[in-house]
Amino acid sequence: MAPRVLISDPLSPAAIRIFEDRGIAADLRPELGPDKAALAAAIGGYDGLVVRSGTRVTPKVLARAGRLKVIGRAGTGVDNIDLPAATARGVVVMNTPFGNSITTAEHAIALMFALARQIPAADASTQAGRWEKDRFMGVELTGKTLGVIGCGNIGSIVAERALGLRMKVIAFDPFLSVDRALALGVEKVELDALLARADFISLHTPLTEKTRNILSALNIARAKAGVRIINCSRGGLLDEAALAAALDSGHVAGAALDVFQDEPALASPLFGRENVVCTPHLGAATTEAQENVALQIAGQMSDYLLSGAVANALNFPSITAEEAPRLRPHLALAERLGAFLGQLTDTDIGTVRVTFEGAVAGLNVKALTAAAVAGLLRPMLQEVNLVSAPALARARGVNIEETTRAAAGDYESLVTLSVIAGGAVRTVCGTVFADGHPRIVAVNGIKVDAAFAPAMIYAENIDKPGFVGQLASLLGAAGVNIATFSLGRDRAGGDAIALVAVDGSLPAGLMDAARALPQVRLARLLAF
Repeated sequence: MAPRVLISDPLSPAAIRIFEDRGIAADLRPELGPDKAALAAAIGGYDGLVVRSGTRVTPKVLARAGRLKVIGRAGTGVDNIDLPAATARGVVVMNTPFGNSITTAEHAIALMFALARQIPAADASTQAGRWEKDRFMGVELTGKTLGVIGCGNIGSIVAERALGLRMKVIAFDPFLSVDRALALGVEKVELDALLARADFISLHTPLTEKTRNILSALNIARAKAGVRIINCSRGGLLDEAALAAALDSGHVAGAALDVFQDEPALASPLFGRENVVCTPHLGAATTEAQENVALQIAGQMSDYLLSGAVANALNFPSITAEEAPRLRPHLALAERLGAFLGQLTDTDIGTVRVTFEGAVAGLNVKALTAAAVAGLLRPMLQEVNLVSAPALARARGVNIEETTRAAAGDYESLVTLSVIAGGAVRTVCGTVFADGHPRIVAVNGIKVDAAFAPAMIYAENIDKPGFVGQLASLLGAAGVNIATFSLGRDRAGGDAIALVAVDGSLPAGLMDAARALPQVRLARLLAF
């Protein structure tokens, strides 16, 4: 059945055609966006959901989304999507961080000009028939210091434009490297230094718990006297009441805001001031940007639904369309290795270690680790998948360690999964052969060669004569057909393992009989 996508906010016809041309049914129903109850009632029949800022994707909506695999935000901000709830349900959340970057950056520059030259107030005065030329004294941007808080996609464009205006640009961004700052031509500084030096401050950081109210009352008070503040990012980045007080005192000379703490902003302590410029969240509101993000999200979601490629996801590692086919057999391997150990682990898991050696180390190992953890947790948490697994593991106190190595010994690629639970360590190694099928090549250091099968008996035993015959006879007497029988041991007479693929289901009591065999220490029926 072809994937179905629900579009709950306005989207361009060209974007809808991208879905349809690739065989995806796309239903445009913008009336659902503002109506959470109606959206929840409709969402169950869809694999994808496209939203802009008008739709709120809540836990109650997600609880009704039994088929949903991906949410696409045509834009940057995902404040209207409950990301933890989506992650817990295994839904990939994508945005389009580049489609409106230039548009938003240009709006920030426009607001900075409007603020510096008091253009809105001067326009209102002039159109009211007053010629108050001496009243509106502005300031030049040339030679002023612009402090950019957040120097990512949009912030770096603002910095570039400001340098073209002969401003000096300083930037606070913990993720901005020194080399990147040099390449941009900006000076990387700490927040306190930016506040003390900037004549203009422009906010371009995402809204997180660490950045919420980054311009608090305390930080506004620390800012340079006469500073002008521009916010085209997220309303929660500054304290509007504190900013109003600083404007009243004259400590802040002016502010220009495109975003507000509560939107739509029908009231604010900042309204009605001549030294405040306000626009109704127009940062991305250009014809070009709206078309760009719509086309981009349609392409990203189509790639994911049809090929498994993941781009610009906020809760899952990116997988390009080119690497998805190469990654797919290794994802299957990692998930089955996890399922193998998950079915052998009875106590609380403390640590999961995943080691990638050889060619596989050059693939997207974050996605492979997620697959291994998903397989590991699935025997205990049936709803877990690649998206939700890492978060569910961390929530349960599981420590996940990931290592890559160049050499793979006898194999072109080797994945080793170790689980520490209850003080015991279990390890399984696997690889993908040329036929594309994943195989187990070692268990707890004992070499073995076994393909995965839907039903397998795993046994740990003492290496003594008679075990193979006894187990085979037991299965034969019960009418169970053996598909493959793989053996391994550490030394003659030492520890040994057996992996037996069987056809069909086992009769009741057979596994108890297998465990009762004299040489057997552990016997489990595994399902893959």
